[in-house]
Amino acid sequence: MIRTEHHLILVCILFLACAGHDATAQRDKKKKPTETPLTDAKRREAEFFFTEGQKYFMLEDYTKAYHFFQRVVELNPYSPTVHYKMAEILSRSNNPDDLKKSAEAVETAITLDPKNKYFYLLGANIYGSLMQFEKATGLIEKMLAEVSNTEEYLYELAAFYLYDKKTEKALDTYNRAERLMGVNETSSLQKQKIYFEQGKITEGLAEAEKLIEAFPGEERYVLALAETLAQNKQLAQAIAYLEKHLDENPEAGNARMLLAGLYRDNGLEPKARELLLTVFDDPSVELDSKIIIVGTYNSIIGQQANSTVVDASIEEFTAQLIEKLVLQYPDQPNVYVVSGDHFLMLKKNKQALAQYFKAVKLGSTNFDTWQNLLYLETELEQFDSVRVHAGQALELFPNQAMVHYFNGYANLRKRHYREATVALEQAKKLSTANQGLVAEINGMLGDAYNGAQDYDKSDKAYDDALSYNPNNDLILNNYSYYLALRKVNLEKAEKMSAQLIKNHPNNSAYLDTHAWVLFMREKYKEARKVMERAMAVGEVSAVYHEHYGDILFKLGETDEAVRQWQKAKVLDASNELIDKKIANRRLY
Repeated sequence: MIRTEHHLILVCILFLACAGHDATAQRDKKKKPTETPLTDAKRREAEFFFTEGQKYFMLEDYTKAYHFFQRVVELNPYSPTVHYKMAEILSRSNNPDDLKKSAEAVETAITLDPKNKYFYLLGANIYGSLMQFEKATGLIEKMLAEVSNTEEYLYELAAFYLYDKKTEKALDTYNRAERLMGVNETSSLQKQKIYFEQGKITEGLAEAEKLIEAFPGEERYVLALAETLAQNKQLAQAIAYLEKHLDENPEAGNARMLLAGLYRDNGLEPKARELLLTVFDDPSVELDSKIIIVGTYNSIIGQQANSTVVDASIEEFTAQLIEKLVLQYPDQPNVYVVSGDHFLMLKKNKQALAQYFKAVKLGSTNFDTWQNLLYLETELEQFDSVRVHAGQALELFPNQAMVHYFNGYANLRKRHYREATVALEQAKKLSTANQGLVAEINGMLGDAYNGAQDYDKSDKAYDDALSYNPNNDLILNNYSYYLALRKVNLEKAEKMSAQLIKNHPNNSAYLDTHAWVLFMREKYKEARKVMERAMAVGEVSAVYHEHYGDILFKLGETDEAVRQWQKAKVLDASNELIDKKIANRRLY
């Protein structure tokens, strides 16, 4: 739509018109036959109300402004300016009734002063908002006939014809503009678009050639034509056109970049790669364009990861392009971002981490880069680094839930339980739209609050997590185990751990948890059977031997219990409590 122009000089003109000096009357030195002369008192009163209205208009208090402008109309209904101002206020509404009143007001202003272009432009905008494009075009056509030096608005007129689906009239209008103002980008590109949409390829090409001939130094017009051809399924013609252009302009780097993309789209991958190698050596081609190309190949590598057919040459070629970028742009963070993405697609996490670290060290403020860095450090269990980098990331992205999440998880793993709860609670607040993530955070909060010995909050967090997914194995395991250690709600703990081994009958860790819950419930014979199953189905840890020894002790098999404790001691020499158990042949 057209934007109404506002200038300080116009405000002055409006003010004078309000006082009864209509623009047309001022020129003709005579009043309209129906106009009644204002008394001096009424003129002063009208001037006061207009000034007040204009003041509130500038303050954007449009209700008060409209009220004062209405008062002006009551005193002087022949002022075109005040009708225009009222129309301008009403046009800001989304209410169709207000827009209709606005149209009536601006039509009145035009009738009173048919030589003011701003009245027509506002009217066209209003009718455009009402989807009454025929009236909009009518007003602009009238303005072009009535007001001199308004030819520049032919482009807006053509746009309204396009909105009204009157394509031929739009073409005629663009041609009118061209005859008056010469070949230019606006009209030419629009005409090309129309011709190509109509399937008139020859006419579209001729229009494009005319623009290129008028501006021979503007390579973007050549690129625009090739892209338009490709979009209109004229890929072979687009390629031929660019090849011809490059024969005449071999240094045109951006044209080579586009041609390489078209080669790839047309299945001519070897030709695309050959051209891209030269493009990546060309310093005149923008880095961002090169980054996009590498990103495209990274995406192909990612797609190959889920495919049975893998083209190793794509990986090698992409690595070659990245190597060129690193040599040419060693201080550009985005180079290391795409390099990190490349290694991530190849599942080479350590190499990807190193590249992302370089990117953030060079000042990258890309959120995905920081998130990938934190993710990989977490995967590689570099929790001290996660804590440091999460703190730095929070300065850039304080409202990103995942940064708080990684921060909380790292603190949890480092047993900084209070810091973990603060970070995880913030992550939870910022994740309300993702209930799956909230449930996962609640599970971690259960662990963190338990570690901080805030057991009521721990139980609440676990319960909230299980309300979302009652079969969450990790939470069922941790919750039941911690309840057993605390010797509270043991019946609930047994129910949860029983559900766990029902779902996973051969998981040694879950069997150990269930055995320990039974032990705390003093169901020693049942605990023994479950513990022996745990030791039979999986790798036996020091904890398993210790738990098994405790169970046997309670069953009166002290010698066998001591043997199990001794086995635990071999696997975990740092456990001083086992030394006491072995030495004193009793539980602690």
